[in-house]
Amino acid sequence: MSKRLIVTADDFGRSLQVNQAVEEGHVDGILTAASLMVTEGAVDDAVERARRLPNLGVGLHVTLVDGIPALAPSRIPDLVNEQGLFTRDLVRLGTRIFLSKDAQRQVTAEMRAQFELFKATGLPLAHVDFHHHYHQHPTVFDLVLELAVEYGAPGIRIPWEPPLRSYRARGDRLGTRLLNGIFHWRRNRAMAAKARARGLVVNERAFGINDSGQMDAAKVNSFLDVLPDGLSEIYSHPATGHWAGPRPMPPHYRIDEEYKALIAPENRSKVAALGITLTTFAQEAARR
Repeated sequence: MSKRLIVTADDFGRSLQVNQAVEEGHVDGILTAASLMVTEGAVDDAVERARRLPNLGVGLHVTLVDGIPALAPSRIPDLVNEQGLFTRDLVRLGTRIFLSKDAQRQVTAEMRAQFELFKATGLPLAHVDFHHHYHQHPTVFDLVLELAVEYGAPGIRIPWEPPLRSYRARGDRLGTRLLNGIFHWRRNRAMAAKARARGLVVNERAFGINDSGQMDAAKVNSFLDVLPDGLSEIYSHPATGHWAGPRPMPPHYRIDEEYKALIAPENRSKVAALGITLTTFAQEAARR
């Protein structure tokens, strides 16, 4: 056994600041992967950068909530609000998807459109994950799993953070970490089993769920300390700074600190000192 770690930046393509952080985090730091939002304003710049970074595992960051659809709003009326954007009401949308066959058809069509936009970039599809981890919705997961196999995705993120190991790293918010870990454990275990049965690589754990937007150098360092054997993922939302244009990150997100965490010398040194192998879903699939 060995400690293998995927380090992922979500929201690639959302802004030039995110894209710059991804490139520098990969070239000068520990970042191994990035998840591309194919409908965002800086996607062309992200693709251009990715083409000169052949070892960066670029996956599809499927978006069904809090974002911009690939299809015209008239084709997916159950998924969008009055402005033609994806809703932020995750619970109401989830209920609609679970109960309505029409909504499920719209979800499939929208996700296929996003897979097609990714395919059009010419980049190898390294993995699939979701904005706000919305593939934890059981119906959505079953639908995307079919598309992931069809489009040749090597792996898919399982967004489960082991609560006691997470608490051991951070020493805070035990109740929150326990609640999230226990609540999602059975669902994520079922997701992993389904994905493995279809031949996809899955991570055994993911760190960053309980500290989203706050994954500074110290937090990343502490999670490196508690990595067990097997395949883990650390993900964050790095950017070189906040931006005033469209689709900004939440103001409380410490995105610049998350960027600095990726290039922090102490984190690069700790990866080497602990014998951690940096990898991607695609590289893990190739090892089989």
